Amino acid sequence: LALLAISVIVFYVSQNGNSEEGGATPTSSPTFDPRPTLEIVQERGHVLCGMSAKTIESGEGFYIELCRSVAAVVLGNPDSFVGVPVTGVSRWRNLLDRKVDLLVYGDTHTFEREIREKSTGSGFAFSTPYNYDGMIFTGNETLVRCAEGFKRYGECLSLKICVQRSSTHYDFLAQAFPPTSLAFGSTFEERAGMLRKGTCNVLTVEKTKLWSNELLYDAIRNGTFIMGNITMTKEPLALVTRNTDREFSDIVNWVVQALLFGQEQGLRKDLSLCPNHTDLTSRDASELVFMNAVYCVGNYMEIFDDDPNEWKMNQINRGTGMLYSIPFGNVENGAGAEPAAHSLTLEKIKNEGFFTCGVTVPDDFEGDITRSDNLVGMSVDYCRTLSAAMFIGDSERVHFLTFTNTDNSSVVALANGTLDVLVGGRNQQEFDFETSPSLGGLYFSTPYFYGNESASNGVSFYSMVTREDDVLFASFVNCVVMATIYAQENDIQKHKSREMPLISIFGSEIGWALRSAIFYSGSYDEIYARNFGSGVAKSARGRNTLNDGGPLMLPFLNLSKL
Repeated sequence: LALLAISVIVFYVSQNGNSEEGGATPTSSPTFDPRPTLEIVQERGHVLCGMSAKTIESGEGFYIELCRSVAAVVLGNPDSFVGVPVTGVSRWRNLLDRKVDLLVYGDTHTFEREIREKSTGSGFAFSTPYNYDGMIFTGNETLVRCAEGFKRYGECLSLKICVQRSSTHYDFLAQAFPPTSLAFGSTFEERAGMLRKGTCNVLTVEKTKLWSNELLYDAIRNGTFIMGNITMTKEPLALVTRNTDREFSDIVNWVVQALLFGQEQGLRKDLSLCPNHTDLTSRDASELVFMNAVYCVGNYMEIFDDDPNEWKMNQINRGTGMLYSIPFGNVENGAGAEPAAHSLTLEKIKNEGFFTCGVTVPDDFEGDITRSDNLVGMSVDYCRTLSAAMFIGDSERVHFLTFTNTDNSSVVALANGTLDVLVGGRNQQEFDFETSPSLGGLYFSTPYFYGNESASNGVSFYSMVTREDDVLFASFVNCVVMATIYAQENDIQKHKSREMPLISIFGSEIGWALRSAIFYSGSYDEIYARNFGSGVAKSARGRNTLNDGGPLMLPFLNLSKL
């Protein structure tokens, strides 16, 4: 591994020539291999994982094991990977220019990055989070308290916070502190060194990363520095891929799901079940053996670097609140700004003046779905919420079609364009990948309802489902679902909908989409009460309550087939 790291660094420098602060210079008219990433990787014989140079040099740790897990599934051999050094500034351009296949860098999933990451102007795809983290401050006790209280006068005049540019930490601090209060370092190790030397007196860090620097850990343990008490941001960390190849993005996501499934089922690394070969003949993503990630590398907690009891959000959920919104980031372009990209589906819907929403109902359902309650009523409510988001508050611009679970007719209707959106759809791997030219892959939003099954028996997830061929529309629909959870987290009821963020990143004509959505629907609890009754105790709602810092890891259905 040490030789591999050295060879990769030499290769990277000769190919890229980018410094950290200089940024990644876009190539002019780059020529890309148009084939699917899976085909390219299998022909090449190894996965290119974008990582920090320190991770590569160490040759071990959680990020190395995540990359090995992808290689085990895609190539049948966990050691068929190459770590490519990337930096905080260059990583997005390296991924976009196909110098790496995925980023294993500790990147936070935000809607801004999903739609248009600021340094490249392109959107990216994010896996299920492999680590739910948050930014805290560490450093001098007095000045940590100053930073937590956003105070800059009196005893706080000398406050200087070390942070990395092109990070969610910087995005947060830039809204709270002037540039004179910030100092910049390229790597975590450099910033930790700046703190120890006094170049800054406070450092931003994710909680689970704090103990990776031994000198910093010793300084906290001996009382030189303290660890802040307040988690300032959400940092759901995920693997990142290009959003132009949803098949490979789905593969990477299901690798993470397999690791979680292994943990939940008590399945562990077992080399007798690991094929350890690279002579795969199938390039069909749906036929990959995802459990290779577990048998060849280990389940989630086997490869996780830290004590799982310290990070409760990263444990398997057993029935407590699962509602958690990813950060929006900066989704407001500003007046007159162009949208991140154009959605053909959204344009079609706007031109036609309505959209068609399929609703999955129980086999024995009878009656009018628009007058239903419980799960069917909630599904209809989310269709109307989407209508309000797209049509300046008008929740009636939706045509409904009903389907049952007896066959896959609803999926066919979505794939062939009869439907624009399907609700009540369960997230299942068999529909995530393209299975035929006429049945393309589907995109499942954040669930708006969770079943009360035990984790070991497979939990039902109910999502809004769209086609994967329009990634911007899929993101928009997911954003609307997430908005109801965000509203609940921030105590924004229907009458306070103006407090929702603007999202002109989708286009100025629907910049008020989230405000319009919440003006119709209200927060998640308001939707729930409307359909299940206001008298349902939070304790009886199971996973359909806000996450309070408890476990958030939960594999999707049907992973036993992997």
